[in-house]
Amino acid sequence: MRAQARIVAVADPVRGTRLAALRGEPPLLPRRTLPSDPSDSDGEVQLHLVGGAAGPLGGDDLRIEIEIGPDARLCVRSVAASLALPGPAGGESRLHVTARVAAGGRLRWLPEPLIGAAGCDHRTVTDIVLAEGAALLWREELVCGRYAEPVGDVRIETTLRYGGRTLFRNDLAVGPQVSGWSGPAVLDGARAVGSLLVVDPAWSEGTPPGPAPYDSAARWDGVVDRARTATPEHSAAAVLPLVGGPAVLVSAVGSDPRTVRAHLEWLSLRPAAPQFVAPAGAVAGG
Repeated sequence: MRAQARIVAVADPVRGTRLAALRGEPPLLPRRTLPSDPSDSDGEVQLHLVGGAAGPLGGDDLRIEIEIGPDARLCVRSVAASLALPGPAGGESRLHVTARVAAGGRLRWLPEPLIGAAGCDHRTVTDIVLAEGAALLWREELVCGRYAEPVGDVRIETTLRYGGRTLFRNDLAVGPQVSGWSGPAVLDGARAVGSLLVVDPAWSEGTPPGPAPYDSAARWDGVVDRARTATPEHSAAAVLPLVGGPAVLVSAVGSDPRTVRAHLEWLSLRPAAPQFVAPAGAVAGG
């Protein structure tokens, strides 16, 4: 199956943001939804991706294109987790997501996790291009198989460019065809993994974001130390400011997606970016 979704958000002087384009094909069906608190939407438009068919299945080629114009604000969620399954004729399933955000624009990408079912062969490729002055919250979560089953082969490749330079590039691969993925250098036996990329132009370059202005490495180290001690057994989390831009990467692994989600949201340091992060401990994407 081949399918494509295209979403274009532009600034509107009356509504804050309007959708100049919104189209999709099964299983990629974007639908506009109301935010949980319309009075606090800050002019942001919210969409949910609705699965119009099972998948991704082996052999599927799915594409999502997102464009955010100057000063436009968009949040993209999904109504449920995605389940990568083997196809009847085999072959790799592929999801390619491209997102471009203009100066002053903001994109929040907050879908539910991807589950790599046994026997699947799936690849997600994400290319994010931000203009100088754009803002981003990008969440990716992977669950290694359904309950009591082994994971299939899943690869997630993510590239972030900010102001014309590459700020982040990551390649995560798990599954029986990947050597060492469950070892201590990757997941260390964890069944779920997730990350948050946060880019906020309000943060000065080289200054790690925090709940208050951080004028010394010692104070930032204290935040990281508290984060480490707060993680329960059999899970781990890390906060990494990215060199070359006003950005931070939050990563977590755990025994289940609920644990990973809680870590990601707690470590996102909500006081530094209240418009980005749900309350700590919240698990559902809505």
